Amino acid sequence: MVDSPASKGDTDGMSVPEPQASADLAAKKCVPCEGGVPRYAAAEAEAQVANLPAWRLTHEATRIRRDVRFRDFRSAIKFINNVAALAEREAHHPDLHLEGYNRVWLEIYTHAIGGLSENDFILAAKIDAIAPPPEAS
Repeated sequence: MVDSPASKGDTDGMSVPEPQASADLAAKKCVPCEGGVPRYAAAEAEAQVANLPAWRLTHEATRIRRDVRFRDFRSAIKFINNVAALAEREAHHPDLHLEGYNRVWLEIYTHAIGGLSENDFILAAKIDAIAPPPEAS
């Protein structure tokens, strides 16, 4: 996978990074976004989310979502708190949802651009590093 941005089918003539491996994304830091960065097109988002198999696209490929099931309430809350601490360090905040007593779902997108940016995939990769594996959750 390529680590650096390269122009390909982007929006508004701005470049969007080539799909990156999860480990490469996790090694990066989210960059504050106030807009002005390219929003991933649906095909680009599909290519990138393929490298994050626990995640799926939602809202017409403008958001990514992961669902996690835990054995009990305390484990679910501990995970939410760990994600919250990570989000604060990255200055990029997902939508966090607790359903029932043991189901958590997360949704990530860049509000300032109304869609997906590299930051969203960076945060998803970092969340994957602290989440239980999909089959064990």
